[in-house]
Amino acid sequence: MTKSFEISKKLVWEAYKCFKANEGAAGVDHETIKQFDRHLKDNLYKIWNRMSSGSYFPPPVKGVPIPKK
Repeated sequence: MTKSFEISKKLVWEAYKCFKANEGAAGVDHETIKQFDRHLKDNLYKIWNRMSSGSYFPPPVKGVPIPKK
């Protein structure tokens, strides 16, 4: 069976490394990088699998107010 989208596992891994290098903050689910890393292989596989099949719907992002003049 083929996937709906051709997304390599390497691409997901590279995106994760960039996220971790930028010290990404916990999202609306309050899961930290440390918590995500506890099950890293399973978490990245789930993300890749859902993205490849077209069934991945990312959760809402955490809003951060930006001060303006």
